[in-house]
Amino acid sequence: MRILIIEDDADIAANLYDYLEGRGHEVDRAADGVTGLHLAVTHEYDAILLDLALPGMDGLALCRKLREEAKRDTPVLMLTARDTLPDKLAGFASGADDYLVKPFALSEVEARLAALERRRSGRVAGRALRVGDLVFDPYTLSVERAGAPVKLPPKCLRLLELLMRHPNRVFARAELETAVWGEEQERGDTLRSHMHILRRALARPGKPDLVENVHGLGYRLTDAAER
Repeated sequence: MRILIIEDDADIAANLYDYLEGRGHEVDRAADGVTGLHLAVTHEYDAILLDLALPGMDGLALCRKLREEAKRDTPVLMLTARDTLPDKLAGFASGADDYLVKPFALSEVEARLAALERRRSGRVAGRALRVGDLVFDPYTLSVERAGAPVKLPPKCLRLLELLMRHPNRVFARAELETAVWGEEQERGDTLRSHMHILRRALARPGKPDLVENVHGLGYRLTDAAER
C-alpha cells in the first residue's frame, strides 16, 4: 500500500514510518496539517494515518476539507490521545473511516489500514493478484512463482503490484518512476536496476521471463501461459 502519515510527533511518526516501510509499504509523511492536506490532494494514497492535534490545521479540519472540498475518498485512520465518545464521534463526522487511540500497537495500525483499503476496493475476498503462475498478495506482501516464495525489496514490491494490476499493459519509465518514487523521482539507472532485481527474483529455470523491457517504451508484465 501507499500510505501517508500526517503526525507532528517526530518519534511517533518515525516509528510508524520505519515499521510500515520495513513491511514493504510506500510511505510519505507530513508534520503539519497544511502540508499533509497538500500531499493528500496532489498524490494518490491507499490510506492516510491522520493525527488529530496538528499545527497549522487540525485533523478534523483537514479531514473535512479532504472530503468536502477535494472530494477525495482515501481511507483515513485517525490517531489521537483523545478517547472520549464525543471525540470519536467528531472524528467520524469529519469523514474519518476508523479511529485508533494512542498508545497503539504498530501491527494493529497495519491491520486496520489493510482492512480499510480492502473495504474501499471491495476486495474482501480473492484479494491476491494472479498472472500466470505468479501470485502476489498486496496485504501480506507475499509473492510466489510456481508455488515457490519470492523475496523482494519494498520498491520492487511496489513495481510488481503496479505491473500485476494491469498485465500486458506497457508502462512508460517515467510513469513507473513517478508511481514508486513520487514527484521527486529517482534519476539515472535506479528504475533499471530495480527492474533487473525484479526480473532476476522472478526467474525460474525453464520458464520464460514475465517482465519484458519494451524497447523505447517501458516495461510490461505478461502471462507466461499466453506466450
